[in-house]
Amino acid sequence: MASKLHFTGLRDKGQQPPPRKESLPLPEANAEAIEFLQSLKTSELHLLLFSETLAMVSDTGEPLGELTIDVKKGKYKDEFGVISYCLIVHASSRGFLDKLLCGNSLLGYLSEKLEIMEQHSQEYIKFLVLPMERKTTLMRQEDQLAMTRMVKEGEEVKSERSAFSSNSLAGFISEAANLVMLRLMAWRQMVPSNARFLTLDTEGKLCYSTYQPLGSQTFQMGSQQEEVFIVEQTVHSEEGVPMSCQYYLFRDGHLAKRVQVGSPGYCIITKMPILREEDEPEPPPVFEKKPLAWEEDMELYSRFLERKEELRLSHSSYLRHHPDAQALISDFMLFLLLRQPADVVTFAAEYFGSFSVHYQESPSLRSSDWSSPFRPLPWKQPLGRKASFWEKM
Repeated sequence: MASKLHFTGLRDKGQQPPPRKESLPLPEANAEAIEFLQSLKTSELHLLLFSETLAMVSDTGEPLGELTIDVKKGKYKDEFGVISYCLIVHASSRGFLDKLLCGNSLLGYLSEKLEIMEQHSQEYIKFLVLPMERKTTLMRQEDQLAMTRMVKEGEEVKSERSAFSSNSLAGFISEAANLVMLRLMAWRQMVPSNARFLTLDTEGKLCYSTYQPLGSQTFQMGSQQEEVFIVEQTVHSEEGVPMSCQYYLFRDGHLAKRVQVGSPGYCIITKMPILREEDEPEPPPVFEKKPLAWEEDMELYSRFLERKEELRLSHSSYLRHHPDAQALISDFMLFLLLRQPADVVTFAAEYFGSFSVHYQESPSLRSSDWSSPFRPLPWKQPLGRKASFWEKM
């Protein structure tokens, strides 16, 4: 979840934010941030699909709760009923802060470029006098991002709706996208230099978000040691102090530790995860073509002889029951050997064509301009070719 995941510090009632300067233009992401998002590849996102669980503990090591984060591939149906593939991000935490029950949940749908499609988040802290709860919904609607916020303090409920133009959201990183971004940075072992993204602060206002690499260090869990890549995210709210959170990430994107600056606790793994490696595609197997010596195979050779004898008997039986076929073939062969034409195919076509029911018998004394339907007309013959004996008839 984004930097406000658990211990986000819902503002005390007595602490009022300074008045917002409505005249200030909306912040914009810089070119480095937009270029980083455009560089995302589908093959990289497939490496980031897994679930993880961390324990929430106090500075003294006392267990306070649990944090779970899950990223998986799914389908999203928009307002027009169009279904598309997406990343589904679900995160939740539940624990105690100063012996007060608090929690946080997040459900987000992202495109392959980490663009927000829909997101629902909820935060609560059970104060004894005035329990507080905050719900925020983001929904992509045509050319804008609609936001609905509800804040409940005791019995008092306040809600507001607003919208951001899609043109003003280039480089926007939602809470759900932030979790995927961190895993991607761990895989790449790099943070985009001087990149300034857009995000929403705890009051739902558009502001800047930056990432800074803090180097690497050895992380030890029991007898196991692994290098972790440290990234610090800072949300620069225009109406309050910046909020920073440090993430200790293994090389495959698993979160080893999470520390929110100024918080009385942190999140840490209780068991070393099985680190994933990037799959290297194996070359396709090559099957060499081997000659089939079927004559040496007794079974195949036996089948061949049986089939050969079966066909011989079938052919003999057919000719016995159709003696006219044998006479017709013998007559044609005799006529062919007597004439010995150069064009055997045309000769055969003319010979057997006379047996057709559509054949028109020519008179005994044919005219000199008679032409066969099986041969081109004399004036259509290619140059340099002499007419055959049968063409001169």
